[in-house]
Amino acid sequence: MLDKIRIHLADDHQILIDGIKTILHTNAAFKVVGHSITGDNLFEEVQSNNSDILVLDINMPGKDGIEVIKEFAAKGFPCKIIVLSSHDDLRIVREVMKLGSSGYLTKKCAGENIINAILAVNNGEEYFCKDVREKIFTKVTKGNPKLNKSQLHGNEILTERELEIIILISLEFSGKEISDQLFISANTVETHRKNIMKKLGAKNSISLVKYAIKHKLVKP
Repeated sequence: MLDKIRIHLADDHQILIDGIKTILHTNAAFKVVGHSITGDNLFEEVQSNNSDILVLDINMPGKDGIEVIKEFAAKGFPCKIIVLSSHDDLRIVREVMKLGSSGYLTKKCAGENIINAILAVNNGEEYFCKDVREKIFTKVTKGNPKLNKSQLHGNEILTERELEIIILISLEFSGKEISDQLFISANTVETHRKNIMKKLGAKNSISLVKYAIKHKLVKP
């Protein structure tokens, strides 16, 4: 039997913790091993119960979420962090991802995203809820005359994230620029690129650009 993913929840609202627990208990792969309503002593609590994933609110009493993420980074405990926040301010998203968070969800979309977020982050991926991801992508591509916004949705071959990557490649963003602008790692960008090429049977980036133009993701 595979080990369950051990999860610690940190939020100053007990009702939200209870709601998240209810959702997570529907998945046999998860085990909620602890919860906290303050940021003080959170590192020690997570270390003690050996959590794999910490779901963390930014606005915690005592140490806030930013301080907690910094503490985890400084002490090197290998627990991955998913930020759960009331805010969708991209400055906050950029900061927490830069500090070492692996995912970002807004509280309004947590219910429909939390399971996928934990599975993705536990698998070494970064995860953003759709609203945040779309807001990031819109900012990156704002004003670009070649972007065809009406075509930005998943199709039968590529996921929405893969469509964003192929569009940015077609708009001549480098791998590093895509990584920096989307707040994801260079390895994640490369993994997406390889998956896209495999799905499309493409041999190089030129083939990806041709696909993007043919399917009206970008304008020639």
